Amino acid sequence: MGAPRLCAADVSRLVVVDVQARLAAAMRPEDRARVLRVAGRLLRAAGLLGVPVHVTEQYPKGLGPTEPELARHLPPGVEPVAKTGFSCCAEAAFREAVCAEPRRQVVLTGMEAHVCVLQTALELLDLGLEVHVVEDAVCSRDPAHAANALARLRAEGVVVTNHESVLFEWLRDARHERFKAVSALLKEEAPP
Repeated sequence: MGAPRLCAADVSRLVVVDVQARLAAAMRPEDRARVLRVAGRLLRAAGLLGVPVHVTEQYPKGLGPTEPELARHLPPGVEPVAKTGFSCCAEAAFREAVCAEPRRQVVLTGMEAHVCVLQTALELLDLGLEVHVVEDAVCSRDPAHAANALARLRAEGVVVTNHESVLFEWLRDARHERFKAVSALLKEEAPP
């Protein structure tokens, strides 16, 4: 897997947890904008680097589909997995896809940090996977709940990271053939 506890594009999977229209509307505007921007960057980088992507939607009938601003960055053929369990692992299709060999590293983003992201991270960890939660790509309605979730995840052995670290760990070297394309994502201005 390369250096221990560093992300590696050839063994990673990117998971976007429940970034849905009605749920996103309940977040603080600055948190919602940050998660959409950062998760969008991660999705585009995953596409450039061949990192498989998985997306979930919590009770889409009630919370709506994946945010259109984010959905436009999904790689072709990626369909969201609908779920009612708070942990994504409660859904057999998700569990089978994400736990498949040889990719044993999961990079998690999404909403809400203290509910679906936390439960998913801890269950994936329990299944023997290496879990990285991207701190700047998760949020909760109450920022204190998100902070508590991240502290709890660290204490449980989950790697809490940020999106720039993930991108540069996936690249690992400035000579990588996709370095310019991926690093260009970091220069994009946040939308007004």
